[in-house]
Amino acid sequence: MVFEYAPAPESRTVVDIRESYGLFIDGEFVDGSGGRIKTVNPATEEVLSEVVEADAADVDRAVRAARSAFERVWGPMPGRERAKYLYRIARIVQERARELAVLESIDNGKPIRESRDVDVPLVAAHFFYYAGWADKLEYAVVGRRPSGEPGGPNPKPLGVAGQVIPWNFPLLMLAWKIAPALACGNTVVLKPAETTPLTALAFAEICQQAELPPGVVNIVTGAGETGRALVEHPGVDKVAFTGSTEVGKQIARSVAGTAKRVTLELGGKAANIVFDDAPVDQAVEGIVNGIFFNQGHVCCAGSRLLVQESIADELLSALRRRMARLRVGDPLDKNTDVGAINSAAQLARIRQLSQAGEDEGAERWSAPCDLPERGFWFAPTIFTGVSQAHRIAREEIFGPVLSVLTFRTPAEAVEKANNTPYGLSAGIWTEKGSRILSIADKLRAGVVWANTFNKFDPTSPFGGYKESGYGREGGRHGLEAYLEH
Repeated sequence: MVFEYAPAPESRTVVDIRESYGLFIDGEFVDGSGGRIKTVNPATEEVLSEVVEADAADVDRAVRAARSAFERVWGPMPGRERAKYLYRIARIVQERARELAVLESIDNGKPIRESRDVDVPLVAAHFFYYAGWADKLEYAVVGRRPSGEPGGPNPKPLGVAGQVIPWNFPLLMLAWKIAPALACGNTVVLKPAETTPLTALAFAEICQQAELPPGVVNIVTGAGETGRALVEHPGVDKVAFTGSTEVGKQIARSVAGTAKRVTLELGGKAANIVFDDAPVDQAVEGIVNGIFFNQGHVCCAGSRLLVQESIADELLSALRRRMARLRVGDPLDKNTDVGAINSAAQLARIRQLSQAGEDEGAERWSAPCDLPERGFWFAPTIFTGVSQAHRIAREEIFGPVLSVLTFRTPAEAVEKANNTPYGLSAGIWTEKGSRILSIADKLRAGVVWANTFNKFDPTSPFGGYKESGYGREGGRHGLEAYLEH
């Protein structure tokens, strides 16, 4: 017997969304000189608010405020004092966790269970973690010695960090960027994605609540031109970007020949490799989490399933049964597994690449589910009969679409897994520890999960190879990119 779940919606009354927002510059919300952008609830297409599309003059104002705060206050401040502000921010995030989770789900479309249980707790954890590093930076850089010992001067902050984040994890990506930058003594100008600015603006309020010195964190909203103005501003010392490989290449070209430091965390096409000795039910849960978590809007999503030929039929039957139980719908319902696609433009791309999969001969199967009439929705989908040459096996779909390929030997699995322009992540499913270590050593991926997927921790570095970018975020490694050493 299958029991149906009664609706369990989270209340929207915990959030108070303004009709319009300004820019957060020098500790205050100010009017911008650019136009306005509407931000939309992707589950209902309801207009939530309007934000400023910051122009070059607005960006310049924010960078100047950050420079002044760096030189006068934040850069000279002892690390133990900076740590107090980061701890305070982390505690306020925890206090406002329910509000932030609801706001993230409304603006982004992700299920409340994910924003409540994954995103917001990790945001607080990152600020707590990097607060602990703020007075220990002399130990952060490999090869450096504590003060008073041989090894050169202690590492110093770079200055002003220009940071551009994506729409798939708006608040979490903000924490990944801002927490290490502040811990190292840098100041920040951050641009959130144009479709998901609301939690970044709520974070600006948290900065005020924490009494962070004015200018240390500045938030400028806008689209591509705003991001370009920030990246190319001569007053920016460090550029940090998470987003598409195409835009990452543009940024790399624009900063070439300058003294700016750069980290780029770009696209992915991760292989989730299942061997014939893997526990099938556990592997199925990992596969579902790997590709349908956050609607597949995950750069490290396990969007290529490589399954050993001898268990392919058994595993796919179990996977289809599990997918048929996924609940697609209202992101604020606590029972929802798969929420809304973030935007009409992203939905169009998912549809285009899925159609290409069918046109190229792959067999499509979508979970049987009733999709809401309004909003942007796509049923969880798998393609079988996929070859390495198919577009769906090579291009990042960034949606709830899984391509299934088979292999016979471990060597073939490694060859297929590495046959991609990306190199961000991978997964291995087997009961043999020796096989995990052997295969992981051969995979050209920055993060390799074993018998799990999509596990993150602020103490662990994250980043990729090849067209997945360069540099690392998280852990001690995430500090080095914000220090002069």
